[in-house]
Amino acid sequence: MPNRAVQRQRDPKAVAEALFEAHKGEEAWLDAFSEHLDRQRARDALARTLEIWDLSQSEAARVLGVSRQAVGKWMEKGVPAERAGLAADLAAATDLLVRYLKRDRIPAVVRKPIPALDGASLLDLLSRDGSAAVLEACRRMF
Repeated sequence: MPNRAVQRQRDPKAVAEALFEAHKGEEAWLDAFSEHLDRQRARDALARTLEIWDLSQSEAARVLGVSRQAVGKWMEKGVPAERAGLAADLAAATDLLVRYLKRDRIPAVVRKPIPALDGASLLDLLSRDGSAAVLEACRRMF
């Protein structure tokens, strides 16, 4: 069994408190650290969505209205703060799809025209109306 010091190091709250204490008065450093952590978490959420929806970076770029290089950069360096909401919305929509559908069916479902969406697919909706609309559509579906 690990000793108490090792256990404390693994406790996120204790690590955060120690980090904050170690950089007290260094607001710029703490802000940069927090921003980097947020970017990495959004990157992981977006990567999960792309994997589950079976989207290439090129397909993702097309429906998100950005370049393939932009998506590649997000996957490498993290999602920029101004796109964090997009990653969060898609992660929440993906969670709903995973909860209610067989995982191997999700790529077909996101591409299939849905009568309740006037014949648009979830990918069409993402491209046309954005990630919040996709999340709302998934909430209504389930």
